[in-house]
Amino acid sequence: MPFQPSRRRFLEASALTLGSRLFAQVPGDRPKQDASVKVLNPRNRVPVSIIIDDSTCLVNLNKFAIPQFAAANPGRYDHYPWKSWPDEIPDDFVRKFADWATENGVKGKYSIVPYPACVGRLDRQIPGWTQKELQGSIDLVRERIMPNWDIHPEMVTHTRIIDTKTGHPFPEISPKFMENWKWCGGRSVDEIADYMSYALTILKNIGLPCEGVTTPGGFGSDARPQLAQATFEACRDVFQTEIPHYFRDLYDKGEQSVAPLVQNVSGLDTDDPRCVVHILGCTGDWTGGWDCVTPKGADAFITSDGKSGRMVEVIQRGEPAIIVCHWTGIYWNGLEIGFEIFREVVKRLHATFDHLHWMKLSEIARYWAAKELTRIEFDVTHQVVELHAPFACEEFTLSVPTAKGVPRIKHIESQTKLQEADSRLKLEPGLWCREKDRTLACFKLEKGVSMIEFMA
Repeated sequence: MPFQPSRRRFLEASALTLGSRLFAQVPGDRPKQDASVKVLNPRNRVPVSIIIDDSTCLVNLNKFAIPQFAAANPGRYDHYPWKSWPDEIPDDFVRKFADWATENGVKGKYSIVPYPACVGRLDRQIPGWTQKELQGSIDLVRERIMPNWDIHPEMVTHTRIIDTKTGHPFPEISPKFMENWKWCGGRSVDEIADYMSYALTILKNIGLPCEGVTTPGGFGSDARPQLAQATFEACRDVFQTEIPHYFRDLYDKGEQSVAPLVQNVSGLDTDDPRCVVHILGCTGDWTGGWDCVTPKGADAFITSDGKSGRMVEVIQRGEPAIIVCHWTGIYWNGLEIGFEIFREVVKRLHATFDHLHWMKLSEIARYWAAKELTRIEFDVTHQVVELHAPFACEEFTLSVPTAKGVPRIKHIESQTKLQEADSRLKLEPGLWCREKDRTLACFKLEKGVSMIEFMA
C-alpha cells in the first residue's frame, strides 16, 4: 500500500505532525465513569492482531499496480522489476496461511481489494482467470479466512480513482486521481462515503460482509474528519454495521499511544448510539513490504530472547499490539519470506508472553467502544456497580475496589452468579478473581442497564 512509496515510510517522514492531525478529529460525547472502577483489557489480557494489506483474490496486486503508480509519478518506480513478478498469489498459499493462522490462534484483518489495480471486478470477472477459479478463490476467503479475520475493502482499486457513476477510471492519471495520494483533499463526507460504499457493495455482492475499511496509502490523510464520518456512513449504509471501524495510521516507534480512537460519538442515551473506531497499527512492515524489499526481520518485532522489539514495547504498556504488513510481502513472489518471518514472530510472542489475546479488528473496536462509552456508577455503601452500556460486549472486564462477596450480574430480569477463577490469567466470561483489595470480573456486557452486586 504505497504512499511515496509506502505507508511506513510516509509515517516516518511525518511523525512530527501526524499526532496533531490525528487528534484534530472529533471524539464526540463521553459518559461519566466512576474513577474507582477500572475497565481493564478483555479478560485482563493484551490484545494482539495482524493487519494484512494489499490482499485480494488471485491477483498479485502490486505487479499490476506499479506501472500505474509509475504513470502518475514518472521516474519514481522505474527500479522495480515488476514484469518478472508472478501474476497470481495462488489459493494454495492462502490455504497454507489459513491453516497456520488457525493452528496458532492468530487473528486480524485481511483486505480484499474489490477491483484490484483495475484488472477486473471480483463481482464480475477478472481477465486471465476463469469464473470457476474466481468463485473458488472467493469461497476460500469466506470459508477459511473470514472465521478469524475481518474482511476490509482497501478502497476500490488501490490504484486509479473510479468514477462511481460509470464504473470506469477517471481519464486523468496523476496523484490527484490515484487512491493512494491526493483525491480526498477537499472532498465532502458524502463524496468519500459514496466511494467507500462502491467498494463495500462489490464485496457485499460476493458474500463477504465487512464492518470496516482500510485506506490505501495516503487515502484520507488530508481529510481525516471527513474520512471518519464517511466510514461510519458507508458501513452503516451497505452493511448496517453497529460499530464501524477503519485502519488509516500507525506508529512504529515512540511513546505515542496506539490504543484505538473512538470518534464521532453521539446518541449514547438513545436507541441509536453512534461511533466510529480508528484502529492504529504499532509496527512498520518489516516482513518484506508491499514491494518485496529486503525485510528487517523478526527481531524488529521481538528479539529471540523476548526482551526487546516493538511488539515487546507495546505489550508491556498493555496497549493493543497490532502488526502491519502486506500480503505481497508475505508471499514475496513465491519465496514466502514474509510468511517465514511471521511464523517466527508468533512463535517468539507465544514463548515470551502468557497473557496475549488474539482478536479481530472488529472485536477490538467493539471492546474499546464499550470500554470508553459505558456509563459506570458505583454505590460504595451498597457495593453495587451500575452500567449503562450503549453497546454489548462479550468479554467486558472490570476491576472494582471491593474484597467482599461474590459478584452477580443482573440485567433486566436475568441474573448470573460469576464463578471464581484461580488467577487473573484464567479470566473469561462468567469468571471473577480477587487481587488484594480489588475484585476482577469478566462477563458478557449486555446492551442497556446492568448491575454488579456482591453477595455475601
